[in-house]
Amino acid sequence: MRAMFGLVSLLVVLGIVALLAKKQLSSVSTLPVLPAGSASAPAGVTVKQQSQNVQQQYKESLEKALQQARPSADERKPEE
Repeated sequence: MRAMFGLVSLLVVLGIVALLAKKQLSSVSTLPVLPAGSASAPAGVTVKQQSQNVQQQYKESLEKALQQARPSADERKPEE
């Protein structure tokens, strides 16, 4: 009986973790992958240039995130 309860509990927890992982992965925005002959890609842009553009965008968003002020200790709610 005890082993059965442990097994059922383990399966329930595994199901919850799987649902949370699925939800998290679906909410992550991904960069659209453009086919090689895509009309939306500007003419003359090489893979290297596209890679550099993505790296630059990532760097800018990272710097922007780092520039945001963190809440001070006074602004945070005290944990009870």
